[in-house]
Amino acid sequence: MKLGVETMKVNMRISYRPLWVILAEREMTKKELREKSGISTASLAKLGKGENLTTDVLLKICETLNCNINEIVETVSNENEEKAEKEKQNINRH
Repeated sequence: MKLGVETMKVNMRISYRPLWVILAEREMTKKELREKSGISTASLAKLGKGENLTTDVLLKICETLNCNINEIVETVSNENEEKAEKEKQNINRH
């Protein structure tokens, strides 16, 4: 008996937009966050690109900012992001 493996497309991703809002509210730069939290420049670059990070890195940031993970990340729909990108491209064409 052969079992089929279904691949499921993930329609959600993590956004660090709430983190950037907190930094702006606290007038803290990304460099200051990196220095105070002890995260690497590579991790900071991943944050900037919206890439996945380990929970250890996220917890270091939370400890530095005295907040919870749900205050620095949010889940967003890939479909909404794709629509926003298309709208942005249409605006730039005009």
